[in-house]
Amino acid sequence: MLGPQGTLFLILLLLAFGGLVTWVALAGQVVFRVIAACLAFIPAMVFGIAAVNKYYDYYQTWGALYSDLSGQTTSIPHLTAAGLGKGTAGSVQGIIAGSSDAQIDAQYGLDFYAAITGRHSHIHRQALIYLPPQYFRKAYANYRFPVIELLHGSPGDPSAWVNVMNVVPIYLQAMASGKADPAVLVMPDTDGGQQYGLQCLNDPGGLQDMTYVAEEVPAWVVANLRVQKPGQAWGIAGYSEGGYCAANIALQHPNLFGFAGSLSGYFAPIESQVPANGKPGGKPIDVFEYARNKTLLTINSPDEYVTRMPVTVSVPQFFLAAGAADEGDVQDAETFKQELALRDADVPLAIVQGGGHQANVWRAALTPMFDWMTPQLALEVQKIERNAARAEQIAKHHHKAARKLKPKSLT
Repeated sequence: MLGPQGTLFLILLLLAFGGLVTWVALAGQVVFRVIAACLAFIPAMVFGIAAVNKYYDYYQTWGALYSDLSGQTTSIPHLTAAGLGKGTAGSVQGIIAGSSDAQIDAQYGLDFYAAITGRHSHIHRQALIYLPPQYFRKAYANYRFPVIELLHGSPGDPSAWVNVMNVVPIYLQAMASGKADPAVLVMPDTDGGQQYGLQCLNDPGGLQDMTYVAEEVPAWVVANLRVQKPGQAWGIAGYSEGGYCAANIALQHPNLFGFAGSLSGYFAPIESQVPANGKPGGKPIDVFEYARNKTLLTINSPDEYVTRMPVTVSVPQFFLAAGAADEGDVQDAETFKQELALRDADVPLAIVQGGGHQANVWRAALTPMFDWMTPQLALEVQKIERNAARAEQIAKHHHKAARKLKPKSLT
């Protein structure tokens, strides 16, 4: 009731505002009227913010609000790239085991922050990584997990997946139902600050955000965790701006991602908010990166590019979702589905009732997306393992044949 979306909280704000306005009207001295008027501004402002938060169904608890605005998620350990980047998956396991409880991890999984620096982009940001419970179980000791890269919206950062989207309990429940399979979830920072909206684009004269998100983050994950290499056993998904990022990256890098999910995403770039001079921390300025380059604009517009991709290129499989109350999101998703139908006749589109471009829609869409994507990722892992076993058998057979054909030495 007293949460950031609680009705009682909103009523208390209205009562506080009404009481202060009454004080303004009844106060006999000017100084008290001025004080009351200034104080009345506070509940009025908070009420406006709370109303917007309730409409978008964003922060559901005060803890989530504090963690997101402060940029902290205190329950999640921070493991730096210096500690994780030099060793093998075994050394990472050792570091994680030293900061967590093995029994709890094997039951609920573990999420942690890692600092990732791009070799070519030189971007340095935090990524939130979730290892499922199976990652810590003996039955999966030699299993290389598929990966889903999850991209947040703008404004936002990786912590929104925990604080707002509740991705971990939703995913655990999906796996408990038997419909979803285990995968490692990687949640990178796609903007470098809540004041920016980079849209995962490579700015011709600035930050190479797509290179970082699509190539360098996966490279770090493969080097440090027990996962499959980027390819058919990798998925990418996001909501709002992250939904656009996922669609754009998947189409431009079909060799790195086999599956994609766009939740209330759009399918053509809009104006970006980038740091001045391309330097992290700089003043955000509004730009349209490809205003003067129609070729780059087409390539980075999934709704156009998907119709122009060579027929020899395999298009990743897509999952689409939108809130029924947002006609623009629904129309964009339906149009993109029709365009995808030229290459994939079975594209799922979830229209979520009871919301529009809102967090409750994206949370509701996560379960069907996990149920759809993760079993297919698991099948791709099986194919990779079968092919690897077959290749090993062929290599052993050739080795034995070569030994038989090798002439015996003369004595």
